Amino acid sequence: MPAVTVADLTVLPRVPAPAPTAVQRPVRALSSAPGGLEGEGFPVKRAFAGVDLKDLDPFIHMDEMGAVEYAPGEPKGTPWHPHRGFETVTYIIDGIFDHQDSFGGGGTITNGDTQWMTAGSGILHIEAPPEQLVVSGGLFHGFQLWVNLPRVDKLRAPHYQDLRSSEVGLLTSADGGTLLRVIAGEVGGITGPGSTHTPMAMVHATVAPGGELVLPWRKDFNALVYVMSGDGFVGPDQTPIGPGQLAVLGKGDALRVSSARTQQERYAAGLDLLVLGGLPIREPVAWAGPFVMNNRAELVQAFEDYQAGRLGQPVPHGDVGGTA
Repeated sequence: MPAVTVADLTVLPRVPAPAPTAVQRPVRALSSAPGGLEGEGFPVKRAFAGVDLKDLDPFIHMDEMGAVEYAPGEPKGTPWHPHRGFETVTYIIDGIFDHQDSFGGGGTITNGDTQWMTAGSGILHIEAPPEQLVVSGGLFHGFQLWVNLPRVDKLRAPHYQDLRSSEVGLLTSADGGTLLRVIAGEVGGITGPGSTHTPMAMVHATVAPGGELVLPWRKDFNALVYVMSGDGFVGPDQTPIGPGQLAVLGKGDALRVSSARTQQERYAAGLDLLVLGGLPIREPVAWAGPFVMNNRAELVQAFEDYQAGRLGQPVPHGDVGGTA
């Protein structure tokens, strides 16, 4: 069960109905995320695997981390590693993660919190479960999304945003059967707390069994729907979609998702999904490991700068005195 919930959805503002002339976005492609291991060995689903970067633009990569119920001693994170040229968005639905970077940013995020890190010109960071979670074990579930930066912003100074669950914008669908948590962007008149360099929107929605969500969506944004759990349908033709599947939507003014009336017992809350969209950057993408640049020469420079220590140095855990 996601950490950010509301007992009575009727008290929330409702998504305005799309204009009568609005065009619902069709499903252009449907893919299933393969599983993998990240960092020191925690399980992930590669949500964007096999999808053309042109369909994802301005996004690059997304992992669903878990959901996994760790036994004592099992929780894992990542070692110190570099980034340059994009932003990482780490959204924790359940569990705890400590974040720290070489510029002194970071902190603990848990149960609906988001950490937004602009790597920009270059940064080192680490993501790890706190010691108490390693000792106790417990539920862990979240996402990490990579948002590309346009050429003009790729070498901007690194920046960190610590977004608390209490800051997330909340609204409900027209039928009152969906809880929408707006993390970034403006959706249905509600603005999320994330400050983005690339115009985008990020929404975590839970659609109750039998419920429907018709969401106005910026015409100049792309649109992606990723299902965490539950069975449902997406698009004007109501294409079936289920856990670990990503729908790439075509052009239009609105998107439509609905939750199957009859859900398996473990999906009692209904259809749980992420809705993402942004303004395409439409620039060349040169991507290698932890760096996302515009051409190979910039990638080579990024690796050289990292090896020379110019992206910063690891700092002791809890020390906010890191330097570039």
